[in-house]
Amino acid sequence: MTSEPPARRGRLPLRLRRHPVAWERQHPTWREARPAVISEALKRAQARPSGNWYVVGATRDVRGDRPLARTVGGREVVVWRDGRGRMVAGPGVCPHLGAPLAESRVRCGRLVCHWHGLALDGTPFAGWEPLPVHDDGVLVWVRLDDIGGEAPTPAPVVPVRPVASAALDAVHVGVGVCEPEDVVANRLDPWHGAWFHPYSFVDLTVAGVPGRADGGGGGFVVDVSFKVAGRLVVPVRAVFTAPEPRTVVMHITEGEGRGSVVETHATPLGPDGLGRPRTAVVEAVVAASDRPGFAVARRAAPLLRPLIRLAAGRLWRDDLAYAERRWALRSAGRFPG
Repeated sequence: MTSEPPARRGRLPLRLRRHPVAWERQHPTWREARPAVISEALKRAQARPSGNWYVVGATRDVRGDRPLARTVGGREVVVWRDGRGRMVAGPGVCPHLGAPLAESRVRCGRLVCHWHGLALDGTPFAGWEPLPVHDDGVLVWVRLDDIGGEAPTPAPVVPVRPVASAALDAVHVGVGVCEPEDVVANRLDPWHGAWFHPYSFVDLTVAGVPGRADGGGGGFVVDVSFKVAGRLVVPVRAVFTAPEPRTVVMHITEGEGRGSVVETHATPLGPDGLGRPRTAVVEAVVAASDRPGFAVARRAAPLLRPLIRLAAGRLWRDDLAYAERRWALRSAGRFPG
């Protein structure tokens, strides 16, 4: 199977697949998807520094009346905005009698505990210490040095994105029984796209692999068509890279939406009731286009974001099953390769 070149800018982004290939007649990709290649890409990602930063959630989810709460590595964390609108973060346990601050309310920039009314303004109080927090405009990150165990950095590794004023963003969050490396390994296996997600991807060819002299450079280069409806598709070229241990980024480098990114962040949550690890997948889609009609899409962002999240959720329903299966095999010592 060969992939047609991505659509050039200035042309209509849609292409009609005149001779579509049936799912079962696709070119098998298992020979190219060598476990050693994926494993080496994963090792390179794990060797990169994170500065102990973890994605907590979407900036848009930090509301004015409630904190954004997440458990990271078994530690409860809350994020809210203080009286001056600045993002603040800290432990999610009230220093008074241990109430869950995730269930508290924000009033006049203070997080007010719902057990006894203790109010926190984001500064140290009675043993409660704030945590470093970073708002990149799309996602909120918290630095947890005792969990990360690395040399801390002043800010996280934020991927290059389109200019915010000209982009449309949406964030999907899912949770699976696995570890962050299983999520990252899934994203560093581009060969599974058209086989495992035929409702979204067709005509997929991996044109470059990291470390090879085939144009891969530092990432996986993929020619793929996003399925629109029936035989209508949007062909693009995308590059997958892992800038830090818990993040994989897809940059669209050619075709419609050039410059757009899809960021997949894996945040360890802690064990479930059976002692199995849980990981949150926080995926940010930051789309851009130089077409005049994209301005209309930006204005319709409140209507489009749920649709983008729905599409991401469908993909991650399958990919989390993939990651969970990988973890189950690894934990039993039965993972191939």
